[in-house]
Amino acid sequence: MSRSLLELPAAGSRAKFSPDFGQRSLLTVDTEEEFDWHKPFSAEGHGLDHVTRLAKFQQFCEGLGVVPLYLIDWPIATSPIAADILRGPIADGRAEVGIQLHPWVNPPIEEEINSFNSFAGNLPPALEEEKLLRLRDAIEKNFETAPRIYRAGRYGLGPNTADILKRAGVAIDTSVRANFDYSPGGGADYSRHPLHPYWVDDDRRLLELPLTTVFWGMLRRQGRQINPLLEKLPRAPGLFAKLGLLERIPLTPEGVSIDEAIRGIDMALDDALPLIVLSFHSPSLVPGNTPYVRTEDDLDQLYDWWRRIYGYLELRGVKPTTINGIMDAVVTD
Repeated sequence: MSRSLLELPAAGSRAKFSPDFGQRSLLTVDTEEEFDWHKPFSAEGHGLDHVTRLAKFQQFCEGLGVVPLYLIDWPIATSPIAADILRGPIADGRAEVGIQLHPWVNPPIEEEINSFNSFAGNLPPALEEEKLLRLRDAIEKNFETAPRIYRAGRYGLGPNTADILKRAGVAIDTSVRANFDYSPGGGADYSRHPLHPYWVDDDRRLLELPLTTVFWGMLRRQGRQINPLLEKLPRAPGLFAKLGLLERIPLTPEGVSIDEAIRGIDMALDDALPLIVLSFHSPSLVPGNTPYVRTEDDLDQLYDWWRRIYGYLELRGVKPTTINGIMDAVVTD
């Protein structure tokens, strides 16, 4: 049995990279169907109208010299349009693809569809594994590449996920959203997980790449103790951020300003993180699909966010990397 991905990593598990790796960034895209985030989960009623916008976003990334990692779920994996757009860039090394499991739209659908079961790690182990294997196989068939990385939708890891991933031949997980606690809604608690990449087991067959979320402010070193208390008071997080005391900053354009993200990058580099993992949801590429992009002006701002953030990363000497680059650079001895 593997260590559970819900557990804190063992001592000495921190991943090491070759000296020339330095500090890098990885762009991950939760590439998924459109659905109303405020309504109950459903196996039906989702859309894929934004998929054609992936071509523009891919071209934009190429202009920045960035190789995006598309973490795709079942509706995307079985979309002929998505395959037509991404298959060529993936084959040429201009893009990469991984697995993202949304269990409520991923066959076999044998469970009751509800919030608790929307976290794949809460499902019976055999069902969680069957869903993942079907998705892996669909990606390999339609996108003509074997995915090597996984993200659980809603960051929903479970006690059996690590073993399932290893049996499926998946070498990397990137579901841990450090400094977030989803347990009040039935999910996992990552509030004390590390930000640096680490090995899940001593055999070093499964590497964890946590999403990057840092604390900024005068009290940032005490962030993990203070932030859970602040979240119990509706206005407290905003007040502490405004006063420069404490602010939690996930590195995403969704709900995070450019200035906030730059402060977050500074903190990540100050903490000597070797890898900054950025993320956003693909439906944000069309206004109206997510709470973060409601208008065309919002969409322009999203693209400007990426443009300016990658400009700042370049200024700080942080080069973009890929899954292939990470696997080549990580030390396994």
